[in-house]
Amino acid sequence: MKQYRRVFAALDGGSTQQEVAERAIQIAKLNHAELMFGHVVDSVPDSLTVRNRLVDSLGDTLKSAEEDPDIPSVEVVVKVGRIQETIHNLMIKPFEPELVICGERGLSNITYVFVGSVSTYLIRNLRCDVLVVKQD
Repeated sequence: MKQYRRVFAALDGGSTQQEVAERAIQIAKLNHAELMFGHVVDSVPDSLTVRNRLVDSLGDTLKSAEEDPDIPSVEVVVKVGRIQETIHNLMIKPFEPELVICGERGLSNITYVFVGSVSTYLIRNLRCDVLVVKQD
């Protein structure tokens, strides 16, 4: 089985965010992998505020990852920009993960046409494994 040295979890504030975080932690723990959580916002005057809200929303889940001796490092990164380009070029490329985990948003057909799907973009454009956590 493939060993993942770095795992990236794309968080979006959606209904699958907690499950994405939990799966990422579980896989990072099993592989003794570095773990990065990434979140992109369109525009915000203070990305530190968004980061703090994200950390608060993950609460004990994030704390358990940070305290786990089987996970060498845990990082939470928030960037401002267009989601697909920002997550790919400013987060994933520099981190060089072997696995990216993201959630399914369940966009309506009309929204999908105009915005596109981040999970579809990642599957088509990354050269590493991509795990999409499905909604209930």
